[in-house]
Amino acid sequence: MASMRDIKRRRESVTSTQQITKAMKLVSTVKLQRAKGRALKSKYYFKAMYNTVTDLLSDSHNIDTPYVKVSESDRKAVLVLTSNRGLAGGYNANVTKLITNGNFDKEKTDIYIIGRKGKELLERKGFTIKRDYSNLADGFEYADAIKVCNKLLKEFDAGNIGEIYLAYTNFKNTVSHEPTLLKLLPIIPGEIHGSGDEDDDPNDKLLLMNFEIPDEEALKYIVPKYLTSLIYGALIEAVASENGARMQAMDSATNNAEEMIGKLTLQYNRARQGSITQELTEIIAGAEAIS
Repeated sequence: MASMRDIKRRRESVTSTQQITKAMKLVSTVKLQRAKGRALKSKYYFKAMYNTVTDLLSDSHNIDTPYVKVSESDRKAVLVLTSNRGLAGGYNANVTKLITNGNFDKEKTDIYIIGRKGKELLERKGFTIKRDYSNLADGFEYADAIKVCNKLLKEFDAGNIGEIYLAYTNFKNTVSHEPTLLKLLPIIPGEIHGSGDEDDDPNDKLLLMNFEIPDEEALKYIVPKYLTSLIYGALIEAVASENGARMQAMDSATNNAEEMIGKLTLQYNRARQGSITQELTEIIAGAEAIS
């Protein structure tokens, strides 16, 4: 059985840890409130942009563009959004599992990473980190999303990669965050939409998308805006999800510390009671021996 001194030291250590986790929970709560507002405001635009452009390109059967065709290149690029810091439960691991447990060949997948934790996990699994944008995880602007988008599109237009994916954490509410893998390009007709809903008009599938300006010129403006908006929106949701996950993790750690302190206090009191009982027994025995 541990001595009273050891139990007391451990209780003090757990109490100190609890104070840290409680402070981290408060900080995460404040950050979450700011990030939550941004995420909820951008979510509608994020979804509208994705649905609108995928519908538009899916109906563009008459356009000769790589954005709606299966590429000859079998390489895939995945933009993975994680965090630079841990202590957020399974936030980072859940995103990287979309890649490690998905249909991605290590030899044919280029990882574009935002977040050092995700980089460490994927490198450990043997994936190649093509570009590291971890400096954007703590503070980013729309211009940063444009920078990442331009790099991905340059590789796609050059034929170096055939598919572009986005792996991030979808923010639903304070306690619910869903790891999501989204295919950005190419948009193959019928692959994303056209699921065979009975309410769909069969004649709609025969309609062709026409542009007032030349097709290539229209897509030159539409596709970069589409990719940039999705990347920026995903970054906003990822930040909100990270702070929500960290707040939950620190809340659980604080509660666990409270439970552990209670058990150690009970253990300390029992040890103290045993020590007092032993001293009394020794005093009584000594008194009887003298008499």
